[in-house]
Amino acid sequence: MHIDSPWDFTGRVALVTGGTKGIGAAIAGAFLGAGAEVVVCGRTTPDALPSAGGREALFVPADVRDPAAASALVDTAVERFGGLDVLVNNAGGSPDADAATVSPRFVEKVVALNLLAPFYVAQAAHRVMRDQEDGGSVVNIGSVSAHDPQPGTAAYTAAKAGLLALTRALALEWAPAVRVNHITTGLIRTPGAASVYGADGGASVAGVIPMRRMAVPEDVARACLFLASELSGYVNGADLAVHGGGEFPARYLAVKAAGGPE
Repeated sequence: MHIDSPWDFTGRVALVTGGTKGIGAAIAGAFLGAGAEVVVCGRTTPDALPSAGGREALFVPADVRDPAAASALVDTAVERFGGLDVLVNNAGGSPDADAATVSPRFVEKVVALNLLAPFYVAQAAHRVMRDQEDGGSVVNIGSVSAHDPQPGTAAYTAAKAGLLALTRALALEWAPAVRVNHITTGLIRTPGAASVYGADGGASVAGVIPMRRMAVPEDVARACLFLASELSGYVNGADLAVHGGGEFPARYLAVKAAGGPE
C-alpha cells in the first residue's frame, strides 16, 4: 500500500506489547497519533490507556511469556481490526540480581520475558503478515546491555543479546514479506526509572552521555515509526542505536575529573 505521507499509518494496525506505561505507552501513542489502530497488552488492566487524536488503544490482557496467550493476542488484534501491520516487542525488563546467588526461577522468568516472549509474539504475527499484500514490520526493543553488560544484569544481558541475534535470524528467514529490526535503547527517563537514575530525572547521569541528556520515551517511539514506515522499506535486520551516542568511556571521565586534557 503506497501512502502519500510515510508518517501516515491510517488503515494500518499496530500491536505494542507492554504498551500500557513508560516506553510502550509512548510508542502506542505515537502510532495512534499517526492514524493507526493500536492494540496494547499487559498482565493487569491499566488505570488509563494510551490515546491520541481522540482515539484510544485497545487493551488485551495477556502474559506474552505463554505461547498460547501470545498467539491469542495476535488473533484478537486481527479479529478486531482485520489484520496486523506492525508488531513492536516492547515488553521486557528486570531488576538487578547477583549472578552468583540468583535463583534458577528468576533467570527463567527474565529470559522468558525478554527473549522467549518476543519470539512467541513474532511467530504469531508472522503467520498473519506473510500473507498480506504489504507484509509487515516487526520492531524489537532491545538494550545497550546486549552490547555493554553492567554488573547485576547477567540474565537480562544474555536475554537481550539473544534478542538482537534473534532479530537478525528472523530478518534472514522472513524477508521480503516481513521486515524485522532492532532498537538498542540506552538510559531512558521514565517515572519508573527514578529509583535507578535519581529523582532529578537523570540530570546526574546526563554528563556521561554525548547528547548531554537521557532519552525520553518519545525518542524511542519516533524510531519505531521510522522502522515501520516506507522510509525504511529496505531496512531489514538492522540495529538502530537510540542511546545518544552511548556513554563516555570510564577512563575519559576519570581523566576529566582529575583535571586532565579534554
